[in-house]
Amino acid sequence: MATEQPGETLIEKIKEKIHGGDSSSSDSDDEKSKASEVAEAVKSKIFRLFGREKPVHRILGGGKPADVFLWKNKKASAIVLGGATAIWVLFELMEYHLLTLVCHCLILSLAILFLWSNATTFINKSPPHIPEVIIPEDLSVNIALSLRYEINRGFAVLREIAAGRDVKKFLAVIVGLWVLSVIGNCCNFLTLFYIAFVTLHTVPFLYDKYEDQVDSFAEKATVEFKKHYAVIHAKYLSKIPRGPLKDKKVQ
Repeated sequence: MATEQPGETLIEKIKEKIHGGDSSSSDSDDEKSKASEVAEAVKSKIFRLFGREKPVHRILGGGKPADVFLWKNKKASAIVLGGATAIWVLFELMEYHLLTLVCHCLILSLAILFLWSNATTFINKSPPHIPEVIIPEDLSVNIALSLRYEINRGFAVLREIAAGRDVKKFLAVIVGLWVLSVIGNCCNFLTLFYIAFVTLHTVPFLYDKYEDQVDSFAEKATVEFKKHYAVIHAKYLSKIPRGPLKDKKVQ
């Protein structure tokens, strides 16, 4: 019988250990890749409020306005919110009128500049530099075009709703307008504008901080709403006659 050489057996054992380590490392790599794929799939299926796919900062437009609304720049956010509060207190609580305020500011500014310009001849100092204010034509055109685009898009949405093609959107608009009418009956336009301004400074910030909890609750609420809507649609909405799905071709 041939005897095994000790050198050969040692080499074979080393090879077995290397192959065993390679197979275990490859198995661990496969498990890690599978786990990462599952994690990405779960992350992509996470429910987000209103079906958003972008961060809240980008939805608000990004840049400095988004930083103000999300309190990224606390000093600027406090100044803006404090200024809006001062305007609301001045016009709503103290019942100061806008035209009166503008006239008083113009009177004060013109009086200071007039006296300063005439006093320079006696004190031998240079007169005040009054800047020339001119509204750029490009800015006015861009504002008018943006306003025109938003108005036309609003008319297009109203036309689509009135055509009876989307019952959900119709009900959402009706409920939204009804809520606005109730709020408008309780307060004037300035108070409503101030409430909306404060809401923009609080709701996005709180949602950005607690978005996971809010999205989880919204997902459950959405599931319940879809269940109730399916029942209502089967009993009532499906029996409502609708308009044509496609516009008739012009002969």
